[in-house]
Amino acid sequence: MERLSVGSGSSCSDDAAVAGAEAARAAVSGLGGVEPGLVIVYASIRYAFDELLAAVRGVTGDVPLVGASSSGQLIEGEYLPPSSGVSVMVLGSGVYRFGTAEVSGIGADIAGSGRELARRALDAAGGDTTPHSALMVLADGMAGDMQSLLAGMYRVTGARVPVVGGAAGDDRTFSGAYVFFGDRALRDAAVAVWIGSDRPLRVVAGHGWQPQTLPMLVTKVDGMAVEEIDGRPAADVFNEAVARDASARSEYFEGTYEGWHTGHSFGLIEPDGTQLIRGGFVGQDGVLRTFVPLPEYCAVQIVSADQDDLLTASEQVVEEALDGIADPAVMLVFSCIARSDLLGDRAAEEAARLHKAAGQVATFGYYTYGEFARSNGVAGYHNATLTAIAL
Repeated sequence: MERLSVGSGSSCSDDAAVAGAEAARAAVSGLGGVEPGLVIVYASIRYAFDELLAAVRGVTGDVPLVGASSSGQLIEGEYLPPSSGVSVMVLGSGVYRFGTAEVSGIGADIAGSGRELARRALDAAGGDTTPHSALMVLADGMAGDMQSLLAGMYRVTGARVPVVGGAAGDDRTFSGAYVFFGDRALRDAAVAVWIGSDRPLRVVAGHGWQPQTLPMLVTKVDGMAVEEIDGRPAADVFNEAVARDASARSEYFEGTYEGWHTGHSFGLIEPDGTQLIRGGFVGQDGVLRTFVPLPEYCAVQIVSADQDDLLTASEQVVEEALDGIADPAVMLVFSCIARSDLLGDRAAEEAARLHKAAGQVATFGYYTYGEFARSNGVAGYHNATLTAIAL
């Protein structure tokens, strides 16, 4: 099987049209004359997206385009912090079969939207005619429960097709995120790329968080409010774990942004013993909440992470993503803005270490408000985690 042709480019120009054109021209030039098959765009919300996307398509033509607003980007070892620019990657045609799709109004029926999105992407790829497939998803994570979106997609993909991607960001303003489809920027929407392949595709995830408590049982939840853990008030249990770990935490996080994501989270214990990270915080009303509902009677641990563990995990993700992949050309990555905040003034190290570990393989991604990585079972929406797929 021939190697995928890839090209990437970025721009931090203040002018949306200039930035889009500059990044797209650099990306197309990297293809070496191969016809583009898919365009991926990540951009700061400081841009006028209609102008930005029109400029990108002025270079790439009507090649299928997907993307998302971000809270920072990673491109070929370079870290673009929030509010700084646009990144474009173009994947060549002929090696993989790409089918793109979008669904709007996802907040009204999250699970149904996931099912419809996966169906449309599969149809756009010409049906399930290749030996191997994966689904890349970019979504407005503020529209609802992203785990339910995944559950809907699972009705179409089943366990065989892994899912990877991320929730769009908005430069930490929480004013609203967007996904891109063709020349349109959409809210309350999700876009997907069905990737058909003649060789296996693997989705991986890693985080670096370490348990600070013994396993406990979530005994009462009400939506995103966690009311009881092991039969006790959940906020008390969480605050006790935070207090016990406070001295170690201050050693690593002095001077970094403080919030739910730089302290402690939940490690949802999976059947294989791994932990799926779910952010948790105690609000001013004293209620412990998560960003995605925890299943009642699930097993969890309170977890925390230091900067070295986070960076080591990023290198482990690269190793696992590339292991056994024949002649990979690019690794598409999705990292959480929480990781960037945890790393503080070392944030640029993640992009650099990812790229160095990948060797001759291009690296491209953005900072999200939650990450998709489902490779077995239905669960697969993460917080404060790095997910990836190599092509």
